[in-house]
Amino acid sequence: MSAPSLETKVGGLTLQNPVIAASGTFGYGLEYRPYLDLNRLGGLVTKGISLEPRQGNPPPRIWETASGMLNAIGLANVGLERFIAEKLPALAELDCAVIVNLYGEAVDEFAALARALDGRRGVAALELNVSCPNVKSGGMAFGVDPQAVAAVTRAVKAETGLPVWVKLTPNVTSPVAVAQAAVQAGADAISLINTLLGMAIDARGRRPRLANVVGGLSGPAIKPVGLRMVWQVAQALPGVPVVGMGGIASGEDAAEYLIAGASAVQVGTGNFQDPASCRRIAEELAQFCVENQVARVSDLIGSLRPPA
Repeated sequence: MSAPSLETKVGGLTLQNPVIAASGTFGYGLEYRPYLDLNRLGGLVTKGISLEPRQGNPPPRIWETASGMLNAIGLANVGLERFIAEKLPALAELDCAVIVNLYGEAVDEFAALARALDGRRGVAALELNVSCPNVKSGGMAFGVDPQAVAAVTRAVKAETGLPVWVKLTPNVTSPVAVAQAAVQAGADAISLINTLLGMAIDARGRRPRLANVVGGLSGPAIKPVGLRMVWQVAQALPGVPVVGMGGIASGEDAAEYLIAGASAVQVGTGNFQDPASCRRIAEELAQFCVENQVARVSDLIGSLRPPA
């Protein structure tokens, strides 16, 4: 068969292929230019941008685990002003979709970020990190409270005409209620999953491996959880675009997420192991389509069959 079409759509946003570099693992995207042609990506998500610069947590803040890693970076970033001045001009020259991840500790911070980025050349969509603490409500993460997620989504949608993706935490009993709240408040797509909360211990020293004690678990170990949650949300909210992530390291991993109901995927921890992994995964996904006589990658989306 001829080369398959890898084009996919996440709501009104068309991607040249479904493989996107995930937030927090790809810097601002520009750091990866020595390793791959960014123009060949489906898209990239910047690290979380906050109103003011953040240094993040003290080291050690990364620890390798079985089939994955823990991180407690603490959302270190240059802040909105420097991002617009120093990073966005170069990102605006790319052919791939640039999605800016937003981090805030209160609803009005998310709204201010969205307002500042609305209409900026080079920004294709906004992704809301609702796994962060709501400081005005006692520090509980926005993402575990459907009403808080709805409030953030609604506030951001009021400030921008850009597509808004809401990135959900897996640290809830079920993601469906949170996803429903986001969609009812105007979310254009749901991204999931963010990292699972975990920790590692130095048994001989009897100390935590991370200075923050706990961190976010990512990598191949969490893929079954990511697949399950993508499938749950896609089943519960037909027609709502889902961007799946969690442990994707190969083209077949990406295909699994598409079959579960994702319209696109994000690659995170894989970028640390192989800086060119997004390009490779897109190529492997194309080969998967050839081998399985799939003419369009979009034909895989939501194509899970009943158990044999």
